[in-house]
Amino acid sequence: MSDGTKKGTFLIFGKKIRNVPFFLLLASALVRPAAAESIAFVGVKLIPMDAERVLEDQTVIVRDRRIERIGHRGDIEVGDHLQTVAGEGHYLMPGLSEMHAHVPAGDRAYLERVLFLYVANGITTVRGMLGEPSHLDLRRAIADGRIVGPRLYTSGPSFNAQSVDDPDAAVAMARDQERAGYDFLKIHPGLTRAEFEALASVANELHMPFAGHVSTSVGLQGALAAGQASIDHLDSYMQALVPGNATVQMDAGFFGFELAGDAAEARIAAVARQTAAADVWNVPTQTLIENLVLPVDAEEMRRRPELRYMPPDTVDQWAAAKRQFLADPGYDSEQARRYVELRRVLILALHEAGAGILLGSDAPQVFNVPGFSAHRELGLLVAAGLTPYEALRAGTAAPARFFGAADTFGIIAEGLEADLVLLEANPLEDIANASRIAGVMLRGRWLPREAIDARLRELDFAGN
Repeated sequence: MSDGTKKGTFLIFGKKIRNVPFFLLLASALVRPAAAESIAFVGVKLIPMDAERVLEDQTVIVRDRRIERIGHRGDIEVGDHLQTVAGEGHYLMPGLSEMHAHVPAGDRAYLERVLFLYVANGITTVRGMLGEPSHLDLRRAIADGRIVGPRLYTSGPSFNAQSVDDPDAAVAMARDQERAGYDFLKIHPGLTRAEFEALASVANELHMPFAGHVSTSVGLQGALAAGQASIDHLDSYMQALVPGNATVQMDAGFFGFELAGDAAEARIAAVARQTAAADVWNVPTQTLIENLVLPVDAEEMRRRPELRYMPPDTVDQWAAAKRQFLADPGYDSEQARRYVELRRVLILALHEAGAGILLGSDAPQVFNVPGFSAHRELGLLVAAGLTPYEALRAGTAAPARFFGAADTFGIIAEGLEADLVLLEANPLEDIANASRIAGVMLRGRWLPREAIDARLRELDFAGN
């Protein structure tokens, strides 16, 4: 569908340009991002995400990256100096946050591919879960508008059994990363209890969030007590659901996959309440889990249309990982279904207990294509029992609150940065409508559907 600009006229990053070959127009916009200008969305149905509501026939004026004014179309005069996007029949919502993303390093073409796939799907903020020094420069380049990409929060290199060999090393590494300017510390498995406690102590002293996995030596209760900012993948929850008298190997399986038969659903409510009391957030990455463990043939999964945007050798690796998982002699399809269902029950229980849920899929990972997988994750949050509004909130207002940036992004309000997604249909009625994107605004730069599709054609391995 059209984004509302006139035929033959393209409004890209605030520039209205006529009669230019479109591939040249797009290349110019992406290689040399233009400064944000003044744009008015006229006649949109506004979903501000500050509450579950739709405001009819609204005009939203954006100037210099920020939302300047919002009001009923009849109350706001749109002058000739403003570029306009006709919004009749469309819904305007805040940009989404992907809270478990991986940002490439080294290969500039692949980096730009991944960043654009996020943006093309309305992802205007990402939390990079495995950072490195080049990502600090990338964060600045994105913020300055020199590279087109979502707002970036990044960890440094992860804390794990290979990078940390004693508590003093954990403390030194944390202090180094804080001085370097990383946004948070990423935890991978393998830390001893003493190493984790040393890391947590210095991180809390530095007011440096730490997030990610939970080592078996620490367990859920240890992570909650230490004030871990987020637990990703629902790591350690299956272990916490196993009764104390069970004789099982607690570190077995993929995020507790092999414990599904021993986990007691009756314990879910208690661990959900404990999580809420500790003010620890969760990023379930349910789509990653279901991609890998459910008994769906790898070749069937390869037919997902979005895989055309990933390098064929990457897709081959994902398919091999899937086949290997299903071919394991201990694999049981009924156990897999129970594991998935237990996780869905846990997601809803955490939400209902008041523990924060954040939208995150873990991309690019097994059949998770950046941007596209966030929409699959939205669908799985709804399948777990959240309403469409609650699922969308996990990807809009909730991440802003998590980062302490509610005055910057996350809802549509005057004064906030203009990270916006224009939709063809109401996502509050059907979460699938969140992927029916007519255009994306990235901190005041407008990328209409035509520009998105043109760039996606360039990135299409199947068509090139």
